[in-house]
Amino acid sequence: MFSGIVEEAATVTAVTHNESNVNLRVKCSFADKLRIDQSVAHNGVCLTVVALHPDSTYEVTAIRETLERSNLGDLQPGDLVNLERSMMMNGRLDGHIVQGHVDCTAVCTEIEDADGSRYFKFVYDIDPAMIAKGYMTVEKGSVTVNGVSLTVCDSEMRSFRVAIIPFTLEHTNFCNIKVGDRVNLEFDIIGKYLARLSELSR
Repeated sequence: MFSGIVEEAATVTAVTHNESNVNLRVKCSFADKLRIDQSVAHNGVCLTVVALHPDSTYEVTAIRETLERSNLGDLQPGDLVNLERSMMMNGRLDGHIVQGHVDCTAVCTEIEDADGSRYFKFVYDIDPAMIAKGYMTVEKGSVTVNGVSLTVCDSEMRSFRVAIIPFTLEHTNFCNIKVGDRVNLEFDIIGKYLARLSELSR
């Protein structure tokens, strides 16, 4: 479980293919504190550490289903990826409850300067039946974009905007997101449960 508070925008140093899987090698400042089998969120996707290296890098494997649901297959050496280690239960929940299970990708369609911060608009294509099950955003609700816990504004049926403050822009890969880029979305788990309970009570 995660909170959507990114620890570091780390650099992908290598991408290798193993049949339908992709192995990512990542360089980060806390690589020496990781251990094999530990969970780390990469752009919001929970992946297991499978190898550690002495050059402050480690490796994770993304299977085909993960690649189909996320933007991890787009990553190339030199790209930044948002990292978060799993949440410690004795700390503050500064973001919101994030599972690390990406629901779909969205495309950035607009970036607007807002007097020091920036508005990013994202559009996603998802089945209406899934929307009815809570795979959607609500005004002032929470959404995870590339692993970053954010507050929704201008929520529409298949689009929303988020405001990114300078600190978030500087410390996550939002600094590199351009119009046309794909990002990972995880919708709020509480909304999914409420939608499911409502469905079952009809």
